[in-house]
Amino acid sequence: MTSLPKERVMVPSSAMIGPCDVGELMEQEHGFAAIRALIEDAESIALCAHTSPDGDALGSVLAMAQIVRSCWPHKQLVCLLADAAPVPRIYQFLEGSADMVPASEYTGSPDLFVALDLSSMNRLHDAAEVLLRARKVAVIDHHPDGDIEADAQVIRPGAAAAGVIVAEFALYLGMDIGIPMAQCLLCAIMTDTGRFQYQNADGESFKVASLLVDCGAQPSEVSLNVYQSFRVESLHLKSIVLGRIRTFEQGRIAYSYATQNDLDRTGADLDECDGLIDVVRSVEGSEVALFLKAVANGKVRGNIRSKGAHDVSLVARMMGGGGHRAAAGFTYVGDIDEALASVLPSLRSLVNGKDITSHNNLGGLR
Repeated sequence: MTSLPKERVMVPSSAMIGPCDVGELMEQEHGFAAIRALIEDAESIALCAHTSPDGDALGSVLAMAQIVRSCWPHKQLVCLLADAAPVPRIYQFLEGSADMVPASEYTGSPDLFVALDLSSMNRLHDAAEVLLRARKVAVIDHHPDGDIEADAQVIRPGAAAAGVIVAEFALYLGMDIGIPMAQCLLCAIMTDTGRFQYQNADGESFKVASLLVDCGAQPSEVSLNVYQSFRVESLHLKSIVLGRIRTFEQGRIAYSYATQNDLDRTGADLDECDGLIDVVRSVEGSEVALFLKAVANGKVRGNIRSKGAHDVSLVARMMGGGGHRAAAGFTYVGDIDEALASVLPSLRSLVNGKDITSHNNLGGLR
């Protein structure tokens, strides 16, 4: 490893947190060792997260890039975006975000492709072709439904965020966590736990976050950029979405949506729809929340959240997507009305404890 700047804070290797279960910890460390070996053997490395990247996706990729550059400074490294869209404005404060490259513009065939915060090919979008050109593939993820054939992987659904696993990889390597890396990882954890308000906010996530703050990460900076810097245009869009919220099943299901016309009228960008699911989720008495937004090429992207025991990933998978028990998503080919007609019956069955596979209204799936 190279010498480190003075602003970095030394974290002893004994600070390794990891999962509580001994078997799971051993499996994670075995995966870390295999990923380390792949990195050491590679000359060129591409890092990428899922399409429509959120804070966990971007924070994990950028932190992993800092790990590679610190420990293996002579590697050829590129951070890819699965889509042609730029990094969402609220995450542009993260160091390294300005240097990310759309996968469609990357023509190389890397020795190693590292997928972060995803383990499913259908969420790689343009980057899927890069993965197929790579000599080796590694995966670091916390989603339970993956299909990427990897040469090494750490997939731990019990982790609150991919950023938790990346932080523990840094500790496994015995390296120092600098302020920029700590900030990227704290952003990853804060956003994927909903500022530690979601069901996945467990003791491990708090311990890792505490360690990152000790390393110089500032929760106030993450909060300011991600949650307190909305453009007036995005607030006008939010007011439309608020006015459209509807509930059914005695208020147990809440939903709303944003159309392309809404974006055109308000001047809001598509990525400014991110976070609006939490507005819908805040409805008192709701158990499941749904937010739909129209995207390009006649498609609709859906986000589903659960406030209790309902496993919304079951519905998301029915709709061709995936995710976690409490947070999942999908993409539907069609318009908003068609997407609602397709997903709402399954959500109704879910909250009523009925079989969601009995619906035959899924013709618009991709």
